[in-house]
Amino acid sequence: MELRRLVRGRLGWEQLERVVRTLQNRYDREQAHIRFLDADNWLSTPMVLDEELFVKVISRQNSLVHAVITTGRNLGAFSSGTEGFFEHFGTPYDMAKHELEATRRIRELGLNAPEPVEALEVDDLGVVVLEYLPEFRPLDQLDREAEAALAPDLFAALHTMHENNLAHGDLRAENVLILDDELYFIDATRVRADAAADAKSYDLACALAALEPLIGARAVVEAALTAYSVSDLVAALEFLDFVNIRPDHDFDAARLKGEIEKRAS
Repeated sequence: MELRRLVRGRLGWEQLERVVRTLQNRYDREQAHIRFLDADNWLSTPMVLDEELFVKVISRQNSLVHAVITTGRNLGAFSSGTEGFFEHFGTPYDMAKHELEATRRIRELGLNAPEPVEALEVDDLGVVVLEYLPEFRPLDQLDREAEAALAPDLFAALHTMHENNLAHGDLRAENVLILDDELYFIDATRVRADAAADAKSYDLACALAALEPLIGARAVVEAALTAYSVSDLVAALEFLDFVNIRPDHDFDAARLKGEIEKRAS
């Protein structure tokens, strides 16, 4: 347990208290209620401030873990026959700034994401502050009918990102939140600007992989074709094996490939 705590970069109360006091001063609050989220998160310590603000505190250890994950993902991209396109952040503050900027960019495209508040540095910690979305549910916690109904909306939103040269880079069911029957996107990562085509195909592969266990291969391919062409899906095929070895995706790659190949034949 101590090793897991070290690797995850869990912070001591003194460090967290400095962050909370800094936020109290910045937002002119005499008192603050903090609720730590019971999340299996290796890249930050997430908490909610006064049930209004979602705060991620990022340590140097979190940044190191991100570097390791980024290296692994780039090796996976190499295994798919393409150059690695994921980028690491130099400091915890860089990670915080990117999340703020990516969230702002998603909203600028007219898509849903938590309202960005600010990114700041407290000692050597990165802190990102976003709107807290109460009573949300991750995409994979809906019933099958609702998931199927939302699938075309997910692909339409992803296509909007891609048409505007933005790749999410880490599209999973838990990074798509549902609130009032609307999709909200969180936790976009950073990819190289000069590898946009590969990153978009990878995004599409991740979306297919995330939805296949929820609604089935045929339904997810039909939903994807409402926003993407058959050739786009064929390009995403290159990355399905890479996505399939990720521990945070669990889908029937053979069935999904078969459905795409049927459409392409």
